Amino acid sequence: MHFEYQVEGGNFSRAGYPSSEVKKRLKQLNVDGSVIKRTVVALYEAEVNIVAHAYKGVISVEIDADKIVITLVDEGPGIPDIRKAMEIGYSTATPEVREMGFGAGMGLSNMNSNADKLEITSEVGKGTSVEITNFFHR
Repeated sequence: MHFEYQVEGGNFSRAGYPSSEVKKRLKQLNVDGSVIKRTVVALYEAEVNIVAHAYKGVISVEIDADKIVITLVDEGPGIPDIRKAMEIGYSTATPEVREMGFGAGMGLSNMNSNADKLEITSEVGKGTSVEITNFFHR
């Protein structure tokens, strides 16, 4: 099963729609609740990062019998230091984003702790790619 979502940078009113849709689909497939929760948390964090930092992005979701793989590719400023960005509390969010309650510096670390496998690549001035994999049976 494959589906995609377009994400518009700066559009916080739509943030959460893809993660909500993925949650519905995983429930329909009778995926274990703990896997659903971890997947939705990781996806939501990644989705909000696109909205907060990038111009636009695409979320691709692949579900097969034993796993879900979510790939998020954005066009944006990129991440100059991924290791630093993974530190809890580190944030490059603007004051406006922080005033809305986002940008606390928990996004990447939350993605990492809620994914069985997390891969992040980024090119400054071009964008970032994130791949989240969660397995259904462990």
